[in-house]
Amino acid sequence: MVDRRSALAEPLQLSTGVCIPRLGLGVFRAGSGEGTRNAVRWAIESGYRHIDTAAVYRNEAEVGEALRQCELPRQQVFVTTKLWRDDYGYDNTLRAFEGSLGRLQLDVIDLYLMHWPSPGTRVETWRAMVALAESGRARAVGVSNFTIDHLQELIDATGIAPSTNQVEIHPFLQQRELVLYCREHGIAVEAWAPLTKAQRLGDPVLGAVASEVRRSVAQVLIRWSLQKGFIVLPKSSNRSRIRENRSVFDFSLSDEQMARIDGLDESYRTAPGWDPSSTP
Repeated sequence: MVDRRSALAEPLQLSTGVCIPRLGLGVFRAGSGEGTRNAVRWAIESGYRHIDTAAVYRNEAEVGEALRQCELPRQQVFVTTKLWRDDYGYDNTLRAFEGSLGRLQLDVIDLYLMHWPSPGTRVETWRAMVALAESGRARAVGVSNFTIDHLQELIDATGIAPSTNQVEIHPFLQQRELVLYCREHGIAVEAWAPLTKAQRLGDPVLGAVASEVRRSVAQVLIRWSLQKGFIVLPKSSNRSRIRENRSVFDFSLSDEQMARIDGLDESYRTAPGWDPSSTP
């Protein structure tokens, strides 16, 4: 019998065969300069092997610097970055990708994502993303914040589904229909804001489960995402919390505890302005 606790510590294989660590550090609003560099270094020290940044975060250079300071072999760290909507369009995408490579000082990006489903140039942008994957300079390509309609548009136009879809997911926003669609089409789901941006850490159901398993509410939220099969990207710039958020592979939530947490779904978005369902 496979131990559910340890099995989730193993990377997830994407539809293209690329393996991605299930737990990563998000560096949104980690800041430029030493804040980001410290967060990445502390994450690597704590055992993270997946760092998630974006061009619009304006800290790709700091992520690259921190990775070089850690002196791990390049193939041991999975790096994701994202294309911002201002750079959509076929040729613009190729140029923006080169810019991200330069700031990160990498030869290859492990996962490159379209950051938002902006209308008008989605398909030509996706064609450029596919070309980057075919060239081998991006090992995998995907999207972020895409709805079912947005994903279907790309598949209908190109016959190629994104490897991943990074969306807001936590117990209060479970997006079950979207998750089911992604699984049916071989699209791995990545969860951003898995800790609800600390907005729901005081929930009594989460608190009760945390007490039962003798873990923090943040650890319970991360573990819930892992057991749901998501790639989970908690963000922190605090050294102790980065370490704590990594310590989720030596316990598991029971089916009954998972069901209680599942019952919290209320379509609650931590940032209502980041609701892609209104994007045509």
